[in-house]
Amino acid sequence: MKILVVRFSSIGDIVLTSSVVRCLKQQLPQGEIHFLTKSAFRSVVEHNPNIDKVITIQSSIKEVTSELKQEKYDHIVDLHNNLRTRSLSLRLRRPTTRFPKLNWEKWQLVKFKKNSMPDVHVVDRYFEAVKSLGVKSDGKRGDFPIPASEEVKLDMEQFVSVVIGAKFGTKQLPLEQLIKLIEKIDGPVVLIGGPDDMELGDEILKRTEHLKVLNSCGKYSILGSASILKQSRVVVTNDTGMMHIAACFDVPIVSIWGNTVPELGMYPYRPNDSESFSIHEVKGLKCRPCSKIGYATCPKGHFDCMMKQDIGAIAKKFN
Repeated sequence: MKILVVRFSSIGDIVLTSSVVRCLKQQLPQGEIHFLTKSAFRSVVEHNPNIDKVITIQSSIKEVTSELKQEKYDHIVDLHNNLRTRSLSLRLRRPTTRFPKLNWEKWQLVKFKKNSMPDVHVVDRYFEAVKSLGVKSDGKRGDFPIPASEEVKLDMEQFVSVVIGAKFGTKQLPLEQLIKLIEKIDGPVVLIGGPDDMELGDEILKRTEHLKVLNSCGKYSILGSASILKQSRVVVTNDTGMMHIAACFDVPIVSIWGNTVPELGMYPYRPNDSESFSIHEVKGLKCRPCSKIGYATCPKGHFDCMMKQDIGAIAKKFN
């Protein structure tokens, strides 16, 4: 049986599909699994042994429609469920199943702060898309294989990784709060982030010269940064793709939430292991969640969801 799994973006969402991909591969006899995503995220899936072929697009499904038609898939598993993926299904004319995206429930939560979201992780909703194939969750966390060529060896032991960046500013702990947090960490610290976070990382180094802090932002690939997370004593992270990567490893996670909320179903996926991660959020804010994804800056101007985080309580989780 040849199956096409579709998820175009982003890093965290793609990582969260890995449990479904694994169960498809293991539970379907002689199953051949192909994965369609954006070229920018190829490295997130190309080393997964449960995926037989990775197909990517730059911007349009027209780039690969002809190639996909030639594959003659038995089934499409749509784990993105938007207009583009629905258009793809129409073009390929193959049986397709999708997961419940719950856009109405999300809109109610963001717009009116009315929570009608089921208490179910998005990964378990992903599994709804493969139920008709007889595939069930194996109750295990996700996968994020790292090839030996991407392994990073640091001259540090028992370090705490702090993911300082985020795609949106309202999901990111501000500089002053980061400084307070890092000063409370017992032992060495590694700052994790991409090229856009290098300047912030350098500023943190200047402000914490008396501590052992390494700025790895922008120095390594996603896989290299993942390798550092895997070696950490603890990972402290915003609600980001790196949080979901860390959830694949056997490392405690301290997650810090700004404008988004765990009720949206995107907290660390650790089935039957909720003690291995903690969630820190400012409760009782009438403006939160202000978005299901985020903004560059706080729409209200006060940024209370991050500025009022209890740094002392967070520190107790990793010391």
